[in-house]
This record gives sequence, structure tokens and C-alpha cells, in this order.
Amino acid sequence: PAELGKALGAFVRQLGGSDEPEQRELLSQAGLDDWAADNLLQYLAEQKVATRHVPDDRTLVVERFRDEIGDWRIAVHSPYGAPVHAAWALAMRAKLRERYGFDAQVIHTDDGVLLRLPDIEETPPTDIPIFEPDEIADIVQAELGGSALFAGRFREAAGRALLLPRRMPGRRTPLWQQRQKAAGLLSVASQYPDFPIVLEAMRECLQDVLDVPALVSLMRDIQSRTVRLIDVETQTPSPFARSLLFGFVAAFLYDGDSPIAERRAQALTLDPTMLAELLGSPELRDLLDPEAIAQVELSIALLLPDQAMRDKEDVADLLRRVGDLTTAEVLLRGGTAHQLADLEESRRALRLRIAGEERWVAIEDAGRFRDALGVPLPVGVPDAFTEPVADPLVDLVSRYARTHGPFVVAEPAQRFGLGVAVITTALARMAASGRVVSGQFRPTGAEKEWCDAEVLRRIRRMSIARSRAEAEPVPPVTLGRFLPAWQGISGTARGHDAILRAVEQLQGAAVPASALERLVLPARVGGYAPSMLDELCVAGEIVWVGAGELPGNDGWISLALADEAHLVLPSPADATLGDNELAVLEALASGAAFFRDLTARIPKVTDNDLVETLWSLVWAGLVTNDTLAPLRTRRGASAGRHWKTRRTSRPGRPALPTRAGPPVVTGRWSLAPTREPDVTRRSTALVEALLDRYGILTRDAVMTERFPGGFSAAYRILSAMEDAGRARRVYAIEGLGGAQFALPGAVDRLRQHAATHREPTGALVLAATDPANPYGAALAWPDGADGTGHRPGRKAGALVVLVDGVLVLYVERGGKSLLTFPDDLALLQPAVDALALAVRDGVLGALAVERGDGTDIAQTPLGDALRAAGFHATPRGLRMRA
Repeated sequence: PAELGKALGAFVRQLGGSDEPEQRELLSQAGLDDWAADNLLQYLAEQKVATRHVPDDRTLVVERFRDEIGDWRIAVHSPYGAPVHAAWALAMRAKLRERYGFDAQVIHTDDGVLLRLPDIEETPPTDIPIFEPDEIADIVQAELGGSALFAGRFREAAGRALLLPRRMPGRRTPLWQQRQKAAGLLSVASQYPDFPIVLEAMRECLQDVLDVPALVSLMRDIQSRTVRLIDVETQTPSPFARSLLFGFVAAFLYDGDSPIAERRAQALTLDPTMLAELLGSPELRDLLDPEAIAQVELSIALLLPDQAMRDKEDVADLLRRVGDLTTAEVLLRGGTAHQLADLEESRRALRLRIAGEERWVAIEDAGRFRDALGVPLPVGVPDAFTEPVADPLVDLVSRYARTHGPFVVAEPAQRFGLGVAVITTALARMAASGRVVSGQFRPTGAEKEWCDAEVLRRIRRMSIARSRAEAEPVPPVTLGRFLPAWQGISGTARGHDAILRAVEQLQGAAVPASALERLVLPARVGGYAPSMLDELCVAGEIVWVGAGELPGNDGWISLALADEAHLVLPSPADATLGDNELAVLEALASGAAFFRDLTARIPKVTDNDLVETLWSLVWAGLVTNDTLAPLRTRRGASAGRHWKTRRTSRPGRPALPTRAGPPVVTGRWSLAPTREPDVTRRSTALVEALLDRYGILTRDAVMTERFPGGFSAAYRILSAMEDAGRARRVYAIEGLGGAQFALPGAVDRLRQHAATHREPTGALVLAATDPANPYGAALAWPDGADGTGHRPGRKAGALVVLVDGVLVLYVERGGKSLLTFPDDLALLQPAVDALALAVRDGVLGALAVERGDGTDIAQTPLGDALRAAGFHATPRGLRMRA
């Protein structure tokens, strides 16, 4: 079951986050001896080498590879168990059939789903396992009738009900003959929607075999990014994939368990009302909004004011789209009697007597009304419009369904002057092909209703939109809890992939170099080490550039994934370049170079000048390095002033302490990526990066990021993304204006943090400039206790301490002055304790506090909290060493 699978995934994640002694201790507690532990750890290690990830409860892996005959295999590695994976496999098969027009071979196990695709020209898309949470349950139920699972369950249910008798009870019937007999029974039973064995088989599938609610919950977690879905492509199957492949042949030995008739969409028609009674699922009448139904009905019937008829061409089109109408109904839609007369005179419309009243119809429908309703036609109708069609009654009823909301059978029967049984038969044929669905839709209804499938989808979408629009916005402080969680401020994710994900969210943001590896990345990546980032830079996966110099050998830098760097990195500074700068740029234009290679290419520039020139180009955003080592050295104590030169035999060239050059210029230098010249592409990529970073984007957050063109330029892109369904306009956070845009799933996750029974997030120490800190950006700085009117700011070197999303402490650069925001004094001590822990762990270095809220620190409640946390008194204040 899903619960056990989630627990197993959490155990795997715990193993992955532990060192080897801890891993062996955990496995020993689980009852494994040394031999079994060795095998298990080696198995996990081999999987990590193959795919860089081991799937767990928070990370799912989609692995693509080609099999021995060149076809694509897609393995979705997940721990959530067969009941979830079986339903997921049905939905993925439906998506592939809709997209490519063929049925993919799919198997599922407790460890994931394996799909086989024919050799298509394009690489299989990465979104195959991703579905809208609100739609996947319907997709699974629609697919279930044509699955081998349903065929097998139907055969078993029919056997238990003694509907598959043996001719000779003493002899065993071969399985393949049982399947054939069950297929014949199903072909007959599927004509009766309330056949009890069909309903029992469906109930078993949905309740006993599949776990659709858990799958819906998993889709919500993927959408809200609580669960990550990572795509990898391998040359050979990973160890986990080989386990899935092992059962592939055996699974398709029973491919014939799906009868041919079931492979057609019209084989099985269920009675949703009776099925809902069996399953206990809520009716749509409890979910659909009455105003949404009314709005859609007006739209499809062309009754909205902006749909009014303008001329006789519109009236002719009205008769073709809506069908037979009385004169009063045409006038209601803005048509005129004169226009109708013109259409009749030109033989484009006819007056027919239907169900005892005179109605107008398009001449193209003459044959349908004659054959379906027995209506006599006037003399002179061209033969082209009277030729028989395949199913005229279904055509008329189908158009009625497309132009009306949910209806009972009696309504079209009365409209066409036919019996209820005749209309019911036509609707059943339409339901078999998926054109209409039956159920209980109107909140005030009591009878079984029918509705066109597309009309029902429109009503559901509008109902969901209205319900979301009516949802109450959350208090602003909730953003202080949501944003760190959205950006992964927990330190639980580890390894290179955690760094790549952190950089993906941070790309394009300017962060002080002094805070990047001391606060920003360690907060997102557990066990962070500078060498991890260097490895990714050297491998060409991450690029960094400077975005302006700061005092104290500090500066703003921006990271990006290499394939998106040209779109999201900040534009180079507009600076006047001297001869040395131009010479360096010209030398690097021929290719990346180490410092000594550069000195050979431009011998006229001295080493000292070359060092300063390189760094001026770095802060201008024109030059970068394949490692951050020189930046760290420059950030060190008075870096750049420690190295001295000495004379060599070569006149005019000062020598450096090492062959490679001074430590502040180690590594390989190159030109920064050329920025995308197309403003539209660049702005769109920046907006997508901001949405990914913040989840819910507000006007002030955009302004803080210094978006080119300001919020007005970003707003146009966000509006277009809303029209394309890639973002949603929401009013999710109270008091932050109506121009809020969110990614799918972000609002739901925000509301989870606002729920009454949520878990506290604890205290977080963040750089004031960290994008995970909403204060001074999306949220205004709160009023503090500083009587001097001093205000905090998003400054390099400053810190903030959040407790459960509330800003409690602001630490000025250098740490000599602190500001408190004491709405709740109970939060002060946890904030100070978190600050003290950061000092002890060496994150902040020694901290000497002299003033608190503008006064002597020793005379304030903040001083008492600092002493309780371990700070000791000095002549100039309170101090703690690392």
C-alpha cells in the first residue's frame, strides 16, 4: 500500500542522508546482517551512479533508455506501491495514446512503472507522468474499462457468480478458454450499464486493487513540489530498471486478457449513479457551481450580450450551430424577422413544423430532420441537402447536448416530439463513444442527467476557478513560512543534484559573494562543501558572473544553469573599458585561458595590472571563471594584497609566488555567456525564473529583483502566461495587491502553511539578501523598537532571523547592532538561540553586539536573551566566539 511505500521511501532517504557507519547501524536495527547490509548498500550505490538519484518518498526518478531493438523504455521509479502505480500506468498509457495515436505497453510493480514506446523520431517528453490532480481520477476510471486488470477482475467476478459454468465439472478449463468465455459474456453485459457483475468488477478495481486517492495526493505533491520528479537519460538500464524489465515478458504473456472489444472506447458503458452508490464517491452536484453552469449554458447557446447577431450571416451560422429555433428564440439572440425572411427567400433556411410548433432550421439539416423526426420538407429543397446520413437522430441529439447544460431525457424528447425511450437509446450510443456522460450534475436536480463531455469539462473548470477565486487570502506572515519551504531551506537535500536545484531556483538573482557559500547555499544543501559547486562549474553545468563590486573585496554575483545562462544572467554593466580591459577581452575571444596563458597572449600588461583588470571585468559581468576558488581567495582576509612580486631575469615582468599565478586568479578564465539579444525571449525566461523562485509572484518581489522594464513589462508576460495556462492570477496573500501570479500547486501549498494545525517551521538565520527572505521585498519591513527611526534593509552582510515565518531579529553588517520586532516577546529567545547556534557552528564567525534597538545592549531584554544563549559580557557589549 501507499503508506508502506512512503515509509520505505523515507527509510531510503534516511539511508542516503547518512554516512556509512550510520547506514550500517540503521540496517542492523532493521535486522540485516553484514552480508545483507553490504548487498543493499552496494545496490543503492550502483543505482545512484547510474541515475545520480535513488528514488525515495520525496524524489521520483523518470529514467529513459533504449532497449536491445532500439525502442524507447521509460521507467518511473517510485516507492509508492502497486495500487498507486497501476492507476498511474493506466493514465500514462492514455496520455501516450492521445499524443501519439498508439497503445504503449505498460507494466507496473511495487517499485514503479515501465513503459515501452516504438522508435519515435523525437526523444520521449518528460511530462508523461505529470497530470492535473483534478483530472487524473476521471482519466483512470475512463481507462479502466479497456484494461487487462478489468478483464481479469470481470472474469473472476463472473466465475464467483457461476456465470461461467463448466460443461464437465470434473475437468479443469484452460485459462485461455476462460478468458474467451468471459470476453463473450462481457461483450453482452457491456450493453447494460447497471449489470451487477460489471459494476462489481469496477468496484473491485477502484477500491480493492487501485488506490486512486493516493495517486491524486501524489499528483498534488508533485504539483506543489513537495515531491520532486527528476528526469534522466541513461545508456543502459539502471539496477532498479533491470528489476522492472525482469517482469516485462511475463506480464505480456497475458496480453490477451484484454478482449478486442474492450480496446475500443465503446465497449463498456457504466452507470455512474449506481457506481457512485457502490463506491461512496461524492456526486458532481456537490462540486459544480450553479453560476458556472448558468454562465456556460448562456455561452454555448449564444445568449451572451457580446454574442448578439449582427446580420443575416450571423443568423445563418446560428441555425447551423444551435439547430432548430422558433422566431422568438432567434429574436432573443439579436436576430430579426427580416433577416430570417431573407434567408428563407435565398433558400438558406427553412420553416418546419417540429413538435407542434413552427421553427427555423438551416437548409443543410433538412435531411436530418426528415429522417430522424419524419418532418415533411417543403418543395424545392436541393437533393444535396436531402441525402441520407448515417445516424440523423444522434446528430440532432448531439447538437442539442453541445448547446445545453446538463439535461434530463424528457427535455430533448419534448423538444423533438419523440418518446423518452428513443432519446435514451440515442444517448446510450453517444455515451459509448464518450461524447456524452450521465450522472447528477445540477445542485438542485434530483433525476439522472446527461451532459456533453466537453460542456461538462468547461463547467468543471469554471467551477474550480470560481471556488479558487472565492478562497480567502492568507495573512502576509504566511509568506514567511511558505517561501523558505518553497526554496528548500531545510538542508535535507544533499549532493550535486541538490546544488543544481538550488541554482535553478536562484539563477539570475544577485547574491553577495560573502553570503553565497556561508549562508545561501548551505541553507538549501545539506553537507554543502565549496568543492561541490566547483565540480559543477568545471563540468560546465553551472556558470557564474559578477553583477557589481561591494566594499571589502565583496561583490554581487549571479549563478545560472549553463543552458539557460544567456537568458537569465544580468546584463553586463555599462562601463567605459580601457586599453587593458579591451586587450583581455580580445585575448579571451580566442578561447578560455589560465592566467599564465593570458600573460603570454598580452605581454604588454603587467601581472599586477592583469589581476586588477580581470576583476574589474568580473564585476562588470564580462568575464567569468570555471571555479569560484579565486573569488573565495579574494574574499579572504585582505586577499589580493597578500601576494608580492619579485624581479626575474625578464625585465619589466614581476614574478608571482606560483607558476599558475596568484591565488586570486587561479582557474581558467573565459568570456561570460553572451546575453540573449531578443528582449521578448529574455524577459519571458526571467519571468519564468522568478515564478520558479517565488512560487507566488507579487509586484514588490519583481521590483526587488530589478526586472528590466519594471513590473509593467513583467505584467504583460505574466498575463500571457495566464492565458496559456502556465500561471494563475490569484489573490492569495492579503494586502499585497491584486496583481499576484502563482504556479500551479503553489497556492495549495501556501494554504497548507496557513492551516491551523500546521507544524512550526522553527527559527531560520538567513542573509538579508537571500531570496527566501520575503521581508524588504514582497513584505514590508515591520516597525521595530528602535526609537531613532533606523530601518533595516536588504544589505550585503546583514542577517535576518525568522521564527515560524515572523521577522524577529535584524543583524546589521558586522553584527554590532541588532534590531528587534517584538510583537511577541516569546519569539525573542528562540531567535537569539538560533543566532547563537549559527555563531557556534562557525557560520557567522565571532559576533560582538554593542547596541540593540538603538540603545546599549546591556540594558535591554535583548541583552538578557543574548546572555541566556551564551553570550558573555565585554567592556564594549556582549560577545560570542565561533
